[in-house]
Amino acid sequence: METDGIKKSRLIYWASGIVSICGIIFEVLFGALGSYILGDGVKQYTITISLFLTGMGIGASISEKVMKNLIVTFIWIEFMVALIGGFSSFTMFGMTAFAPGGTDAFFLYLVTFAIGALTGLELPILIRKANEIGVELSRSTARVLFSDYAGGLIGGLLFAFYLRPQMGMVKSAFFVACINLAVACVVLYLFRSEIRRMFIHMSAAVFIGILLIAGLFFGEEVAFSFEQKLYKDPIIHSEESAYQKIIMTRDDNDTRLFLDGSLQFSSTDEHRYHETLVHPPMEAADEKEEILILGGGDGIAAKEVLKYPEVERVSLVDLDPAVTHLASSDRHLIELNENALNDERVEVENADAFKYLEEAEDLFDVIIIDLPDPNNESLNKLYTREFYSLVRNHLEPGGVSMIQATSPLFAREVYWTIDETVRDTGLSVENFHVDIPSFGNWGFIMASRSEINPESITINEETEFLTNDLLHSMTVFGKDEDREIVNSEGESVSLEPNTLIHPNLIQKYEQAWQNY
Repeated sequence: METDGIKKSRLIYWASGIVSICGIIFEVLFGALGSYILGDGVKQYTITISLFLTGMGIGASISEKVMKNLIVTFIWIEFMVALIGGFSSFTMFGMTAFAPGGTDAFFLYLVTFAIGALTGLELPILIRKANEIGVELSRSTARVLFSDYAGGLIGGLLFAFYLRPQMGMVKSAFFVACINLAVACVVLYLFRSEIRRMFIHMSAAVFIGILLIAGLFFGEEVAFSFEQKLYKDPIIHSEESAYQKIIMTRDDNDTRLFLDGSLQFSSTDEHRYHETLVHPPMEAADEKEEILILGGGDGIAAKEVLKYPEVERVSLVDLDPAVTHLASSDRHLIELNENALNDERVEVENADAFKYLEEAEDLFDVIIIDLPDPNNESLNKLYTREFYSLVRNHLEPGGVSMIQATSPLFAREVYWTIDETVRDTGLSVENFHVDIPSFGNWGFIMASRSEINPESITINEETEFLTNDLLHSMTVFGKDEDREIVNSEGESVSLEPNTLIHPNLIQKYEQAWQNY
């Protein structure tokens, strides 16, 4: 039979693995929270990892002073991780909705550091306890660290492929906190002979457990009411996909779609955006049979494309299957896109646009690029010279592409950097911009292997907004939005192409939009 010491040492190894799983889940959860609420995913994940690891280092240093009551200390560390981590997402949404600006960021960074410090405290204490039981220090250290590192891998995979898409960020936090509490309770029971004042520890465990279970069952509903404060209109659909937070709101006849907090369209004026995005390139192209839409998972661009009887096939490539499913099943979106994604001519593929172009062999008459703004690294690659070179290589000789390119007024340098990047591939370029009430002044870039003459483009299909005279006026830019950019010293700003090796667009984008 196993001795009591062997049982306890095995429990310590298991405990170290499980709390490591919980620790890494909290770490990536905080990064995801920061990315969704504060924006710029790469920046938020960088800050999260840095703070978490710094906290771990400080926690490990503090552990030197813990010489007595190792198990009791470990149990109360788990109690604190459960409480702080469990209520982290819930509180973050509340602070975002009600607290002054910047408070939510401070809270998230503080919580990240605190959980990191508590995680750093755990492992040295477990190693010391295993050694105290009778396991050699070298062996106890190796086994606890193995459990810790292996647990980290499992935790990351669990969050990415199950917890976030299936449970969301609020329930995930409470669920993981319950696991931390369960570990503390198991350790408390097995080491009960060494622990004094069991009633106090058990009472604390029960109290924390009640709070966490209440949060697990009711926290998401309350957090939803917090989140509603972030949106002007009532939320009619909320979903956490594997890639992003999807929110749809509706008030009277205005339906709005938000991805990770960024507005994608308003049904009151989306026709201004989509008609400008689709009809000029469709009319300018020599042929209109094979069409590629990159992004556009809401199906509205596809609706405009399908107005042309010459269209034989529309290949729509959008990363997130949750978005395209919503657009093909939700009655509000189906009304907007006229059930375009269920049209037999439309082929939907859920894939990364960059990889799709790398692997595809087809050429297209028109390529419409309806992608989100370049506000993080994963989107930035879709605004690089390398990406637009792929677009060029998939255009028929008489083909035309149209690119949504953010605002030349609010993000002037960003817009013209995208223009410079497209030009650097050798494509001919023409610039357009249009006023969209829900967005403001918005820019588009038309590109083709052939010279583009906007005066020769005639709109022949039915539109709500776009006319021939209006289309030609869209190529005229005011002094505060044209290509001649001057800095505060009165010097002309030199524009460089955005590339994978030298990405310069994200920082420009952050600076441009920080006041809007």
